[in-house]
Amino acid sequence: MAQVQYYGTGRRKHSVARVRLVPGEGRIVINKRVMDNYFGLETLKLIVKQPLVLTETLGRYDVLVNVAGGGTTGQAGAIRHGVARALLKADPELRGALKRAGFLTRDPRMKERKKYGLKAARRAPQFSKR
Repeated sequence: MAQVQYYGTGRRKHSVARVRLVPGEGRIVINKRVMDNYFGLETLKLIVKQPLVLTETLGRYDVLVNVAGGGTTGQAGAIRHGVARALLKADPELRGALKRAGFLTRDPRMKERKKYGLKAARRAPQFSKR
């Protein structure tokens, strides 16, 4: 018998998370590692769980994640975005709550590129009168 799965892709900064929701007992596996082993900070674990806590589906689904790129904070944000999108496919009635919380909006902030004539994106070379 085929198992029901819900997919969602989340992005933030340079991170891309491919999230799969499978009916289960609430395990969260990121890159084949348990979430507690993957993220050291408690705040990042909290960010990942936010859409599940909001919609009261924390114990209903197993969350299987494949995430790449960026740093740990960007990856946590990307996973949150992906989980919210997958939950939306599982139950379209959750859209209002997820949208109000801002979990369906892709964070547009990206690193600014370095410009020529400057040392960084905005940092100019040191000025000296003599």
